[in-house]
Amino acid sequence: MARIDVRDMTLADRAAWDRMWSGNCAHYGVSPAAADNDELWRRLTDVDVAMGALIAVDAGAKNPVGFAHYILHPHTFSARMVCYLEDLWVDPVARGGGVGRRLVDALIARGKERGWRRLYWHTEAGNTAARALYERIVPVTDYVRYDVALQ
Repeated sequence: MARIDVRDMTLADRAAWDRMWSGNCAHYGVSPAAADNDELWRRLTDVDVAMGALIAVDAGAKNPVGFAHYILHPHTFSARMVCYLEDLWVDPVARGGGVGRRLVDALIARGKERGWRRLYWHTEAGNTAARALYERIVPVTDYVRYDVALQ
């Protein structure tokens, strides 16, 4: 694959994001309502919301091939912000080419630049492809996650 550029997602990326977000949702077996997708897009592109997105673009073809959605939030043990990597998606045709690593590395670099305390994420225990990438970046932690469905 050609060189991969990672940058902030812009309003001009909506069609590419729709395509990739649709693939991500299909992978997880979910079908958000159009209104929910529109609200997510608004949040991702609104500079006044503590949520953002990076997009990976094949520099040669100018084709978006992946994204990372992240959320900034305060932390109880520090005055510095913490970043949660909520979604990492790489187009299936681009997988294995370093796109996911470039997106995570870009988020790590951004956090260092902006003084965040840490970056964290989670994935399904059986997601071996994602775990292979993540465990090359940082060792798995001992934390266990619990979810309470509220609706």
